[in-house]
Amino acid sequence: MSLSRSVCVVTLLAAACSVYAATPADLMITDGTVLTMNPENKVIEHGTVVINANKIIAVGGPELAEKYQAKKILNAEGDIVMPGLINTHTHGSMTVFRSLGDDVPDRLHRYIFPLENKLVSRDMVRIGANLANIEMIKGGVTTYVDMYYFEDEVAKTVDKIGLRAVLGETIINFPVADAQNADEGIAYAVRFIKEYKNHPRITPAFAPHAPYTNSTENLQKIAALSLELDVPVITHLAETDREKEEIAKRTGGKSPVQYMADIGVLNHKLLAAHVIMADDNDLALLKQYDVGVAHNISANTKSAKGVAPVTAMLEKGIRVGLGTDGPMSSNTLTTMNELGLVGKIHKLETKNRAAMPPLTVVEMATMGSARALHMEDKLGSLEPGKFADIIVVDTKAPNMVPMYNAFAALVYGANGANVRHTIVDGTILMEDRKLLTADEASVIKDAQIFAGKVRETVLASGEEVK
Repeated sequence: MSLSRSVCVVTLLAAACSVYAATPADLMITDGTVLTMNPENKVIEHGTVVINANKIIAVGGPELAEKYQAKKILNAEGDIVMPGLINTHTHGSMTVFRSLGDDVPDRLHRYIFPLENKLVSRDMVRIGANLANIEMIKGGVTTYVDMYYFEDEVAKTVDKIGLRAVLGETIINFPVADAQNADEGIAYAVRFIKEYKNHPRITPAFAPHAPYTNSTENLQKIAALSLELDVPVITHLAETDREKEEIAKRTGGKSPVQYMADIGVLNHKLLAAHVIMADDNDLALLKQYDVGVAHNISANTKSAKGVAPVTAMLEKGIRVGLGTDGPMSSNTLTTMNELGLVGKIHKLETKNRAAMPPLTVVEMATMGSARALHMEDKLGSLEPGKFADIIVVDTKAPNMVPMYNAFAALVYGANGANVRHTIVDGTILMEDRKLLTADEASVIKDAQIFAGKVRETVLASGEEVK
């Protein structure tokens, strides 16, 4: 055998052995600017993320691409690879009401509650949730926290499209579409929780609307049931002047947070949305009881309610995640569009340009949100053993060029439309902006048809359609 032929045979054998020795995997993302969001906030240039089934099994440099043989490879081409965004507070089905009555004072009581009384139904919830799911996938949200009515309908849409979600059945002290009173709401929530308790991507929850719209007895009952059933409780807390005034009347002057502590319902199961009106004593209680907080900067500023003391919360080690609130409140469901507002408004509020740096903001939307949900062992970072919930963000779009610092680019430059790929539980839900698990055109058509019904209802009431 000639020398050249011997070399060729040896080379081919080595290549064959290399392929044979490679560890099998289902999906591999290569050549990315990988933001791990791990405890060291490590950034890996030309990085690789390896996925098998629904878990991340390896994160590292380009050498990993030679150690694993994946069924599917996504070449990130230098784009940002990062944990999927976690939206810690929304009411997704309200997408069908987006842009209605945006500037109405006291809008919740004067406009939203009456509108919901006329139009909320199973169909409305399903249509709105389908639209919300698509918007979030396209904006890079891989997990979201929702509270609304007929939450079992929302669960069906989440199950079908492939997202991850914490879904809370709303409980309130007056008649609504799916319950005549709070007791019926609690019973509905218990049935829903038992149905979805073991779902791999859905965490069912109780969602008492707020302290002032529920009785002390029902809040205590819900807290006890949440511990018994081992599920979260989602609520609005310390959000509005009306809430503050109502609770003060109920308690002889206590704050909403103090009231919740005194009646024994502050605990690690609670996720509190907004928490705008909170003093140092309130923050100490939130820390003491290990409560999660959902920060909704866009909705809070749009409603002129104020700026939550999030910089102080972070200094005290309170679990704070980022949310959008509902699509009638912020008009968006992707936390990517919130990043810049968080960074800028807290600088203005504190009159400190160094406050809320980009790394802190991105962490709030990923690991911070996972901590707020008490799910930091499963979500929020790209580390082996965690769920494969990952997004790839385009860095070649005009608004992202040039990119000197990935965190600054995300906070001050990016928007939801820059998301290229969205992966949840190891499954690609969107590839190169194309949805793979839903018919986008059909969902939008359904929402547009329902909007006709909304227009008729609003016009009949004499309200202006904006």
